[in-house]
Amino acid sequence: MQDFTDRITIEPGIRSGKPCVRGTRITVSDILEYLAGGMTETEILREFPELKPEDIRAVLQYAALRERRLTSSHS
Repeated sequence: MQDFTDRITIEPGIRSGKPCVRGTRITVSDILEYLAGGMTETEILREFPELKPEDIRAVLQYAALRERRLTSSHS
């Protein structure tokens, strides 16, 4: 599994400190919302040519890890 930490960053001055794809202002939640809304990876990459397929996988990995942490903290 790819390490997402080289692709997802959190910087206080960018998008209010939300996790973003490195070097962009595109947040993890933006990409998750596009996917949930029915956009394909190909459509997202076409719309945002600065993104790479690895960025989308990193977003999904980040979200999965966050979900696991939330679930385990409620146990």
